[in-house]
Amino acid sequence: MNEEMESLHKNGTWVLTELPKGKRSLRCKWVYKKKDGIPGVEDPRCKARLVVKGFNQKEGIDFNEIFSPVVRHTSIRVLLAFVALFDLELEQLDVKTAFLHGELEEEIYMEQPEGFIVPDKEHLVCRLKKSLYGLKQAPRQWYKRFDSFMIGQGYYRSQFDDCIYFQKFPDGSFIYLLLYVDDMLIASRNKSLIRKLKTQLNNEFEMKELGAAKKILGMEIHRDRQAGKLFLSQQKYIERVLERFNMNVCKPVSTPLAAHFKLSSDLCPHTEEEVERMSHVPYASAVGSLMYAMVCTRPDLAYAASMVSRYMHNPGKDHWSAVKWIFRYLKGTSDIGLVFDRSKATPNDVVGYVDSDYAGDNDRRRSLSVHCCIIYD
Repeated sequence: MNEEMESLHKNGTWVLTELPKGKRSLRCKWVYKKKDGIPGVEDPRCKARLVVKGFNQKEGIDFNEIFSPVVRHTSIRVLLAFVALFDLELEQLDVKTAFLHGELEEEIYMEQPEGFIVPDKEHLVCRLKKSLYGLKQAPRQWYKRFDSFMIGQGYYRSQFDDCIYFQKFPDGSFIYLLLYVDDMLIASRNKSLIRKLKTQLNNEFEMKELGAAKKILGMEIHRDRQAGKLFLSQQKYIERVLERFNMNVCKPVSTPLAAHFKLSSDLCPHTEEEVERMSHVPYASAVGSLMYAMVCTRPDLAYAASMVSRYMHNPGKDHWSAVKWIFRYLKGTSDIGLVFDRSKATPNDVVGYVDSDYAGDNDRRRSLSVHCCIIYD
């Protein structure tokens, strides 16, 4: 908590003042979390964060626009494919107290933090000069600040993804930076370009250097540069999900969804008793966990996840059995993931696959088609 308050004061996050007539102050609270860290880079640690109770903000008074982009998972995979293909250096950085760097455009007041009320100034409130965690506009203000900084340093923003910044040089060298809130990936063949960018970032923000990228958004990165391979998996994430839903000791199966599952809306609950029983089942949370794995590193779950996600509004007992079957599949395949292999890349080659189940939808008799393209450049 002392470290957090030190960062807030160092950043000039607020000034103490009288609460103006007609204005109201937002409350705040302390949030505590144990962070796992990164093996070999960062030890597990306890972290305290001061958070504004932003749910009390009023639109048009305390905030206006709040949307903030983040890098797409597709973009992360494309960058990792380039890293493997061209044998690039891949570094990871983290911005300390990222949201505190955003400049506020609205006039917002907050009560003094619990445990750190200034003696003899208990009647004063904090007028926020910088954004703070919990404010609805905090992510947007941080992104605007970071975006203006990168553009000012001569970087270009990708027209396909607002969180990709790059520079290309006459000698053919290049550098890419991907931003996901406060996590960054930097890729380049030239180490001096990476060092230069790190220096620029450190001069503007308080950064934490994590060295060679090993983990991003729950995805573990393993490289064998000599063999030209990069392996991306979510083994620890999957193990945590299985433990969360009490499926960590289940019997593994070999397919994502067995042929005997004929899912349809006819299997949804039809009585109040059935609806009440299923209301205690964490169906939506389980499907959401499966979909995150699918989006990141497990395309083999795509069909199964699409089937069970159709019944999120009113799942039945058989739908839940299908979800548990997928968990059983993950139990036996938690260590598999995506492999980017430079040795198998054929220049300028495109390979496509397509398939269809021919009216496999039991509700509407529609076909489900799927395609997959592998592009080598």
